[in-house]
Amino acid sequence: MPVSAFLARVVALLVLAVCLIGLRPGAATAQQDLQPLLQQHQEDLADPSRRTIGPVIADLLDSGHLRIADFLRKWEAREVYVRPEDGLFFYAEEAGDDLRLIDIDSGEAVDVVGSRAVDEIRPNAGVRRELAAALVPVELTAPDPARRQDALDAILRSSDASQIPPLADSIDSETDPAIKTRKQRLLALLTAQFGATKSDRLDAIAALAGDTSIEARGVLNQLTATRDGVAETLPEDANIARVLEVGTDITEAQAHDRLVDEGLAPPRQTAADLRDVLAEHIVDGRVGGVPVHRLDTLAARADAYEALEAAGTVPPRAAPGEVAQAVAAHVFYEQYLQPDPEITQAAQDALDATARALGLYQTADLVIDGLSLASIFFLAAIGLAITFGVMGVINMAHGEFIMMGAYTGYVVQLFVPDYTLSLVVALPMAFLVTFGAGVAMERLVIRHLYTRPLETLLATFGISIMLQQLAKNIFGTQARPLTAPDWLGGAITLNDIVGISTIRVGIFVLALIFLALLLYILKRTRLGLEVRAVTQNPGMAASMGIDPDRINMLTFGLGSGIAGIAGVAIGLYAQVTSEMGANYIVQSFMTVVVGGVGNVWGTLAGASLIGFLQKGIEWFNPSNTLAAQTWMVLFVILFIQFRPKGIVALKGRAAGD
Repeated sequence: MPVSAFLARVVALLVLAVCLIGLRPGAATAQQDLQPLLQQHQEDLADPSRRTIGPVIADLLDSGHLRIADFLRKWEAREVYVRPEDGLFFYAEEAGDDLRLIDIDSGEAVDVVGSRAVDEIRPNAGVRRELAAALVPVELTAPDPARRQDALDAILRSSDASQIPPLADSIDSETDPAIKTRKQRLLALLTAQFGATKSDRLDAIAALAGDTSIEARGVLNQLTATRDGVAETLPEDANIARVLEVGTDITEAQAHDRLVDEGLAPPRQTAADLRDVLAEHIVDGRVGGVPVHRLDTLAARADAYEALEAAGTVPPRAAPGEVAQAVAAHVFYEQYLQPDPEITQAAQDALDATARALGLYQTADLVIDGLSLASIFFLAAIGLAITFGVMGVINMAHGEFIMMGAYTGYVVQLFVPDYTLSLVVALPMAFLVTFGAGVAMERLVIRHLYTRPLETLLATFGISIMLQQLAKNIFGTQARPLTAPDWLGGAITLNDIVGISTIRVGIFVLALIFLALLLYILKRTRLGLEVRAVTQNPGMAASMGIDPDRINMLTFGLGSGIAGIAGVAIGLYAQVTSEMGANYIVQSFMTVVVGGVGNVWGTLAGASLIGFLQKGIEWFNPSNTLAAQTWMVLFVILFIQFRPKGIVALKGRAAGD
């Protein structure tokens, strides 16, 4: 074959190949401009409606154009404009009071026009849902993780079987572990509802057992949804959830109403209804041929109605005996909407497992809340327990020491803007301030009233009012912010049910630290030894060279200082006001009395009992915390009747008192 002929054939084959490549629909469309493609659907795109937009979106996506996904995304975000004079579409960005038009194909600015020169395309909510659903396969593999999350949200909002293949294909290429886990979980939800085979659905449903998320419970509830049914005999081909017993599961009146709704029985009629109908059909002194003066009995009225019914004047009615007969002739049941019994049984088993998991998680959440509240009560009451136990002083101003500690933390934050550093400074500062205030109060007032407890109560109550008014004069009546550091501002969440704020975890840890510190002071230091000696026998302690007055002063100051630190902790999540201490004084006294006066372990036991019991009462009536506190007061009153010395009774002077 001559070389020239061979070259001619090669050239011809190349030309043919190029032509074939150019004739491919996707390749040709992908290379052309987007604007002409949009103009083919100009009317539907410029004025979209949910009824007509579905085929348009499908046609645009089938075109395979490289920029069609970006256009649909901007259209959904209401960033597309149309110029009325020629119907062309543009992207736009603000340019002062005007709009800068961006060419859809080149991405370059082509004009600056007033806002009235173009029309913004504003798809309604229905159209936007259609757009979001159509973009799901594209967005599942988008480079931006936020767009992939949005695609998963769109699947949750409107799930269907067509989303399973693109979702499954996107899992292996997913690089974000959290998104990958969510995709796998969402795939299980979709498979449970729309799986191609029964075995796939059953496996997916079994995987949802114990899943307490709202989405999983929603899917399982859909698979076990039922509707009411009634028939003369139980349908053999129906997936029956349960048969209802008349008189037990459903009343006779409700059963008859179902028959009436299904057109299987006429409506029943009361005596008043019968009388009113007859009154409307009086003709020449007769009703159905019966003289009016003879309609003085129920039987005569029934005969008159039956005559009207036979003449077609009134609709049929069910007499009392007929109601019972109609109900007895039918069977009432609940039927699963899902026709496959295996699917509904698997879903019900999964729901039962989820219910058990919910119970465990709710119990765990209740225990965590109880621990959190108990730690707050412990911090608020431990100082009062020490002063009350050692000195027998009913200090009604204890809550105001909590308030002083909180305001000390607020003042420290005014000068130390770093919240972490200010917290480190505020805790010892609050202790020093309230320790000094407690020592001053003991030296000036309490020491003169040791043998007169009722006068001590009145004096400390007056001091509490004075301290509240002093705080109002200095800081005003508005609540002051005591801001927690960022590392205490979040929450620890295990799942949709179990969670606790980080600040409450911090308070719990602080309570444990103080428990250990107080136990060390009382058991391992000379001050603790002297405090325990004075508590058990002040006379013998004085004879051994211990100064009871000095111990009382230091003990009162220590209890007040601890209250100040508790005020800083409480102020991090509660409002800092002049009355905040009054909110904790009652709980503090209840904690001390129930736990046992003057004992650290007793205070811990009392705080735990009251904290858990109050949270338990609130669990039964979560919308009314005041009722829970009222029940708590009643409980304390009953408790001290049977155990007046508390859970952990103290030996020595306090026990004798």
